[in-house]
Amino acid sequence: MVIKPKISTYISLSSILLILMAGLIFILRDFAYKGSFGLWFYLMACSLITLVILLLLVKMMAGYRFITAGKDQLTVRLPLRGYTKVYPIAQIMAWDEELITVNKRQFKQLTIAFTDKQSISVSNHEHEAYVDLVDYLSKKAGKQKIKNKRA
Repeated sequence: MVIKPKISTYISLSSILLILMAGLIFILRDFAYKGSFGLWFYLMACSLITLVILLLLVKMMAGYRFITAGKDQLTVRLPLRGYTKVYPIAQIMAWDEELITVNKRQFKQLTIAFTDKQSISVSNHEHEAYVDLVDYLSKKAGKQKIKNKRA
């Protein structure tokens, strides 16, 4: 099974990105041709919009990963970095599924820690085949699941 990012998530984030870029272009165009507002407004607005655009791009690029589970191994592929790593099930140090509440909505996040001190996180909100991965880990690496957490 392949766990990959949901297309709908990237479409919505891309549309927000396009709206922000259009707003930035509009503000810069207004500054160049009309100068309707003071210089401080253009500096603050352009800086803020550019920062939000950069943060959104980093979020999109960092979350773009493919995880393949099967044949007693997990393969993690990060295409934007050109990184591929194969982890046998025996290299899973621990894994945990937690329930996260954001804006009165709940979603699940799975975190897997490996013996080489790397970890990956997958959520049902942003990735397809999440339930299949949890079932696979429960069956193959049930002993590594963190049982009791105390805050």
